[in-house]
This record gives sequence, C-alpha cells and structure tokens, in this order.
Amino acid sequence: MSGMHHEIHPTAILHPGASIGAGCRIGPYCVIGEHVVLGAECHLHSHVVIDGHTRLGAGNEIFPFASIGLKTQDLKWKGGITRTEIGDRNTFREYVTIHSATSDGEVTRVGSGNHILAYCHLAHNVTLGNGVIMSNVATLAGHVTVEDNAVIGGLAAVHQFCRIGRMAIIGGCSKVVQDVPPFMMADGNPAETRTVNKVGLERNGIGAESQNALKGAYKILFREGLTIPNALARIEAELPGVPEIAHLVDFIRKSERGISR
Repeated sequence: MSGMHHEIHPTAILHPGASIGAGCRIGPYCVIGEHVVLGAECHLHSHVVIDGHTRLGAGNEIFPFASIGLKTQDLKWKGGITRTEIGDRNTFREYVTIHSATSDGEVTRVGSGNHILAYCHLAHNVTLGNGVIMSNVATLAGHVTVEDNAVIGGLAAVHQFCRIGRMAIIGGCSKVVQDVPPFMMADGNPAETRTVNKVGLERNGIGAESQNALKGAYKILFREGLTIPNALARIEAELPGVPEIAHLVDFIRKSERGISR
C-alpha cells in the first residue's frame, strides 16, 4: 500500500507500533519490529529485517537481506532492553548484520555517512563514528570502537575491545588484535602499523604541516625502538602541536590493549 507520507510494498510486514518517517520507501518482504523508529526518507530495498529497540535517522539506504538491531550473539546475554542507534545517510549493503548490545541499557551505536559494504558484521556494543568505509566481509567484534573516516579493508577482522583511530586504514584480510593509531595504515596477520595513511590524509583535507608532523610521529613511535611513554614524550617535545598530533598522543595514552606495532 502507498500512503501520502511513505511508500510501503504490500508484502512488507510492519508492526503497528513501529514509527515510520515521512518519505520512507519500504520494499517487498521487509519486516519491521514493534520498537523500531525509522527517520524520514529511508529506503529499504527488499527483504530487510529491522527489529529490537532500534532507531535509524534520516536518509539511510538498506539493501536486501540486511539485518539490523536483532539480539546479540554474545553468550553473556541475560535479557533486558538493549538498543541499536544509527544516524543519518548511511548505506548498508546486502547481508550486513548489526546486532544490539549485550547488557540491559547498553547501546550499539553507528554514526552518519558511513558506507558499509556487503556481508559486513558489526557486533554487540560496537561504536562506529562518521564517514567510515567497511569493505566487503569486514567484521567488528564486540565493544570495538571505530573513529571517524577510518577505512577497513575487505575480509579484515577486528578483535573485541580494539579501537581503530580516526582516518586509519586497515588492509584487506588483516587480523587486528590491538589498537590501530589514528592517521596510520595497518596491515597483516597480526596487523602491524606500516606507515602514515597519506592518501587518507589528503582525501580528508589534512594540510602539509600536519602531514609532516604525523610522518615524524610515525618514525618516533615505530622506528626508534622506544617505549611508548618515551616515544610520546619525544613527540610532544619535538613536533608541532597541531590537532592531529594531539589526537594521536591522546589516543595512544588511552589504549588498554596496546597499539599495533
């Protein structure tokens, strides 16, 4: 049936309690649960399942056989209300799975403007920033944090509780078991930090001064054989105090799993 405010295919199944924003298009055989909120202008192509206490912002595009907001796969699940919250203008390609959080009151959170390609998986309690690209079959385990504008290559796997820094890039088929620092390129099994993500910095408009400072930081962190505290002290003492260096230092200081070296 079609209404004045949205377009819903007659084979789609929507719970009466679901909230559907203006201008949404919901294609054949989609299933929308009771506690789902869809913002305006979302487009669900067909066979999309959205359930749980799940909220999507405006302008999201979701391709066939994606599944969003369903119960965690975590065996620690004990019940309660867990949530999945997603921002605006995201693309979720075929067979993407995004699971709700594990414990009562917790959230799996996805920002805006992300491009999540086919067969990607975002597990319970993941926090994904804005402008992230995940290539096909990239997988994030529980409690992973991915900062803005990171790129995760196809078939890469990120261990639970790891953090992926802003504008970092992870090579395809990598196994990430420690934090990947912002602005860097990591690759391998296990992944190691290889160099500065020069292409990513340029694409995101990072200027020459900051790029040069990050190159210097990379050498101090990964080529001088220093302990992390000593390397960070040298970076702060010797390199320009640009925002990117400040963020890099803060990210590494807060690391609980250590960084991929």
